[in-house]
Amino acid sequence: MAASGLPRRLFLQGVAAVYALAFASLYTQIPGLYGAEGILPARRTLRPQGKGRWRQLWETPTLLWEAPQLGLDTAQGLELLSLLGALLALGALLLRPLCNLFVYLLLWAAYLSACQVGQVFLYFQWDSLLLETGFLAVLVAPLRQPPRHKQTPQSGLAGASPHEALPFWLVRWLLFRLMFASGVVKLTSRCPAWWGLTALTYHYETQCLPTPASWFAHHLPVWLHKLSVVATFLIEIAVPPLFFAPVRRLRLVAFYSQVLLQVLIIVTGNYNFFNLLTLVLTTALLDDGNLTAEADSGRCRKTPTSAWPRSLLALLALLLECTVYGLLAYGTVHYFGLEIDWEQLAVHSTTTFTFHQFSQWLKMVTLPTMWLGVVSLGWELLTAFWRWTQVRGWLRKLCTAVQLFIFGTATVALFVISLVPYSYIEPSTHGRLWTGAHRLFGTVEHLQLANSYGLFRRMTGLGGRPEVVLEGSYDGQHWMEIEFMYKPGNLSRPPPIVAPHQPRLDWQMWFAALGPHSHSPWFTSLVLRLLQGREPVIRLIQNDVEKYPFHKQPPTYVRAQRYKYWFSHPGEQSQWWRRQWVEEFFPPVSLGDPLLDTLLRQFGLQSNLHPQDKSPPRARSSGNALAQALRWIRKQLSPLEASTLLWGLLTAVGAIRGMQALLGPRPPHASPVAKEEKHRLAPKKHCGPAGKAAAPAPDNCSGSVQASRRKK
Repeated sequence: MAASGLPRRLFLQGVAAVYALAFASLYTQIPGLYGAEGILPARRTLRPQGKGRWRQLWETPTLLWEAPQLGLDTAQGLELLSLLGALLALGALLLRPLCNLFVYLLLWAAYLSACQVGQVFLYFQWDSLLLETGFLAVLVAPLRQPPRHKQTPQSGLAGASPHEALPFWLVRWLLFRLMFASGVVKLTSRCPAWWGLTALTYHYETQCLPTPASWFAHHLPVWLHKLSVVATFLIEIAVPPLFFAPVRRLRLVAFYSQVLLQVLIIVTGNYNFFNLLTLVLTTALLDDGNLTAEADSGRCRKTPTSAWPRSLLALLALLLECTVYGLLAYGTVHYFGLEIDWEQLAVHSTTTFTFHQFSQWLKMVTLPTMWLGVVSLGWELLTAFWRWTQVRGWLRKLCTAVQLFIFGTATVALFVISLVPYSYIEPSTHGRLWTGAHRLFGTVEHLQLANSYGLFRRMTGLGGRPEVVLEGSYDGQHWMEIEFMYKPGNLSRPPPIVAPHQPRLDWQMWFAALGPHSHSPWFTSLVLRLLQGREPVIRLIQNDVEKYPFHKQPPTYVRAQRYKYWFSHPGEQSQWWRRQWVEEFFPPVSLGDPLLDTLLRQFGLQSNLHPQDKSPPRARSSGNALAQALRWIRKQLSPLEASTLLWGLLTAVGAIRGMQALLGPRPPHASPVAKEEKHRLAPKKHCGPAGKAAAPAPDNCSGSVQASRRKK
């Protein structure tokens, strides 16, 4: 029942920061991805079907339906939405009055609107995670921020209403679903690399966008890679149930383990804002006591010898902790056969259970984990009701009752909805789930209020990292490689640090390399745009157009080759990669080539990408002041590389927050007399043995001190 005002505030600030990064990253790529000369023009996604306005908005929930009313086409509307989203998120991050429910509702609606037209380039799990987290932030955020002088030090947000902890509990449940499902799918996929504990011997060089640290991590000893896989299973499968532990120290252990995992992933891989967003979710494991250090805390924690109930509870908590740690240690050693080799100073490990045994275990625990959520949520509801009973004044009690009913109903409904995608990890449990939950989930599924997760399900590139290399030529005989800014290509170029930016074309190039080009229809669009020499698409490949080998004249022919890449061996001078040619990925084509036209017709792209575009005309925006402003902003920002722009944004935010901390108002210090009086009264009335006339002691001493101040 500890207060969680500060973690809630930290959560909201973290969500705002992620929104700002996500919108800014997307904005830099809109012309090349969704513009009229882009790979997949956004205008093809929003075509009225003769339905009513509200029905059309419900089936395809996006604010971009209103872009023509502003004289903008869909891509320009997406630019406006991204700019406003980034500015609004920065406002919520830096200005207290903007950290409210309405602002977070607008941010969620804006990102949902972008995802509706984003097509394959916005089909990533972290986009779904941001939408689900963003909707929870709407419920967690206060309706309005109170004046600073009315804000208690412990609350961090608007007062201490009984309902406040309920939506924040959903953040913890989301973190549990994300981590537990991500661990389980690694084993249910039957991937030999995960079962053999060798996944990390491939992961660092085969992930989408490695970092320089990935090269060094790849060359660590194999036994350490296997031990790291064991630790990953421990953190993702065994630790998440501790998120709901009644003992604070167990929740802290779970918190630090999740933070450690995410930090290591950030160091060794470019996963844009995903790991930052996961770190934001871990704030739900904290409470105010974890984020504040009060001078009186040590005095209040000294338990008197006569307070035997507290001593008994402390002993039981210690026994529970020791039991949990013992079970985790025994299970890890037993199920992964850990053995120490003292001669080689190594730890050997191997999986000692079978797929059938794991499947039976999963059947046995999936439903109980749902009931664990039910029990934990039930406790939160009871706690909220108890806090409501302590409210004084009939009018305030009525208002808080309405709030508690609304937010309690929303929390229960979202929990029930989330059970459906969570149950995907175990099919038999999914089939036994309450049919009402399935109906409720089906009604709001398109809003992405709850999603299924399962990261790194299978390890790819076990025989070498597949990589597609584009080539262009003027005569069909002499070919020049087209090098991307971020993805591997040049053997001597070190892997870049890209995060928190996500170059979505580079990510899709990684997916395209895993299969034939026909599995990635957008690739044909990319080839056509390169043959046409469209600058917005070229800037996705090289922001500095001068570095693009065909910047003076588009190539006559374009083709693509598939290679296998490996990290270079230690000692190889000026080489980060090795590669070997595998096969032709995309045949040589030119403008007007029958093969190219056939592929465009096959994928339904010809009417949107062909130079002789026959699509219906949209509202002209050349003379529109808003469109001119958007073009001016684009012209000012286009010379900046996206990752540089985002890091500059982070630096500016950090500088502003630092100035706010230095120049902002400071809490008044109590006089020496008041301090002496507080220290004299607190142990006697609240931290010492209970007297006959003493009131019942609350859960923390800070509440006792505030009560004594009010009494004085």
